Amino acid sequence: LEREFFMERTLTYKIDNSIPPLPVSQFLRQKGFSMQSLTQLKKDPAAVLADGMPCFMNHVLQPGEVLTIHILEKHSSEKIPPVDLPLDIVYEDEDLMVINKPAGMPIHPSMNNYHNSLANGLAYYFAQQNCPFVFRCINRLDRDTSGLTLIAKHSVTPPEGTITAPLARKEGSIIERCVDFEKGENAITHYRVLDEKNGHSLVSLILETGRTHQIRIHMKYLGYPLIGDYLYNPDMEFIRRQALHAWKLSFRHPITGEELHFMAPLPEDMKAVAGEDIWKNYFV
Repeated sequence: LEREFFMERTLTYKIDNSIPPLPVSQFLRQKGFSMQSLTQLKKDPAAVLADGMPCFMNHVLQPGEVLTIHILEKHSSEKIPPVDLPLDIVYEDEDLMVINKPAGMPIHPSMNNYHNSLANGLAYYFAQQNCPFVFRCINRLDRDTSGLTLIAKHSVTPPEGTITAPLARKEGSIIERCVDFEKGENAITHYRVLDEKNGHSLVSLILETGRTHQIRIHMKYLGYPLIGDYLYNPDMEFIRRQALHAWKLSFRHPITGEELHFMAPLPEDMKAVAGEDIWKNYFV
């Protein structure tokens, strides 16, 4: 029989008088759990316990209660072959790793770098420990950028971060672009997850650079492509164009020096996906 490997992490919180009574979901959000993480916890009846008894996310925590969270992971990242590569591990605990990445090592496998990436080395590292491996790199560095990168070891990951991946024209196409660590131009996108529902995430994005199709490619590179994107994620089930909306514009008038601020309401097609209340909650 094939042996089953899994990663298990137990977190315990003693509720005191320093906070008002809160539902479990709100308490965990304040602790950095993403909505996606909460959704996963809901699927396991034994994942959330109050004083040792299973409870729902709407359970209101009271002073003196002990909240226990069991995180169980059995799946591994697909298409990342384990390769015995040297890893300069600066720090490691049950939740995360800090790795000093050398220049010349890509973060993730790609067409021309399928066996020499940091992800390959980590896949091997965890395989030697009989642990499942899901690649969760919080700050992705360019192949030729050396230095510290943060790896989350389980699904409770920070709902924000920075994507640093150079972009170039895709070979054979006059329209499409792609991540290219050899020929690409520097591209940096900052992201923050605002909400998650109905299997989709509402993400706030700030561009540090302005390359063609930067957001669309970077989000796909992160593993969360835009719905309705006919070039990079041709799935038109929910919306007929890429679900991308520039909602706020601020700048200083070049002549008068006046600070100008403008906002555009969320279009109806995106409201249909995100929900009618999304504009009131996040864009006012």
